[in-house]
Amino acid sequence: MDESNRTLSGDFTLAGLFPHSSAAGLLFSIICAIFFSAMLANGVMVFLIHVDPQLHTPMYFLLSHLSVIDMMYICTIVPKMLVDHLLGRGTISFVSCTAQYFLYMGFVGAEFFLLGLMAYDRYVAICNPLRYPVLMSRRVCWLILASSWSGGALDSFLLTPLTMRLPFCASHKINHFFCEAPTMLRLACGDKAAYEMVMYVCCVAMLLLPFSVVVASYARILLTVRRLSSVEGQRKALGTCTSHLVVVTLFYGAALYTYMLPPSYHTPAQDKVFSAFYTILTPLLNPLIYSLRNRDVAGAFKRVVARHRGACGVAKKEF
Repeated sequence: MDESNRTLSGDFTLAGLFPHSSAAGLLFSIICAIFFSAMLANGVMVFLIHVDPQLHTPMYFLLSHLSVIDMMYICTIVPKMLVDHLLGRGTISFVSCTAQYFLYMGFVGAEFFLLGLMAYDRYVAICNPLRYPVLMSRRVCWLILASSWSGGALDSFLLTPLTMRLPFCASHKINHFFCEAPTMLRLACGDKAAYEMVMYVCCVAMLLLPFSVVVASYARILLTVRRLSSVEGQRKALGTCTSHLVVVTLFYGAALYTYMLPPSYHTPAQDKVFSAFYTILTPLLNPLIYSLRNRDVAGAFKRVVARHRGACGVAKKEF
């Protein structure tokens, strides 16, 4: 068969994240620890927000769904990477690669939109506190979630068919640890102009539009904070936004580098590092950043532990 007519159904080979050196075992252990810690930390966040009545607020409602998204998309990448390393293989079928690509783009797209729209919650809380129950009603919260998931789904349904229909005649070896859009594009041959245009538009919508909401919201917040006469009030107002700003900066920064810069400005090795940062490390950092800087979460954890101890004490007495 001619090289240019190679079928689309052949298996791919993932180069992986671990180099073939003595450090591979150490990196494998670190990724393992990060994965299980991220699953545990996000699971605890979801559990605390669900069981503690004091966390039944719009901000924590959105934060619990952020943790769910983090758990979902880290599970589309890391388990296979770890299993492949243990078994000494890196093959992935065309169907599995397509499924991984579709799920990853959907989950990450949903997180981009959710993080952007969460800035609106902080804007309302600081700039319109008296109208907060109305402007951030349960209906609005569900609308934010629906918009986030719809944006991620639209991104998946647009990019997945365009990417996976391209002829991968150059090579079937993916110099990455999962089927990511820029890397798959490097393998494709033929006319890629239409795909590149659609991908650019999707990236602008997925990254720059939510980022614009963040910038606009925090610009209004800073103007409101400057008008506060109390230094303590200014500190509290900014303190409620710090965690979200840190998460947005880490997540959007790495993604903007990967998707918005032209391929000539970064190498495959750099792509692996930045992709690992926002697909593996960020799901662990998100719950830690929110919990370490948040007294409400720490208080909820103490109350749950106290209730558990009280229940155990009552059970022992009855026994």
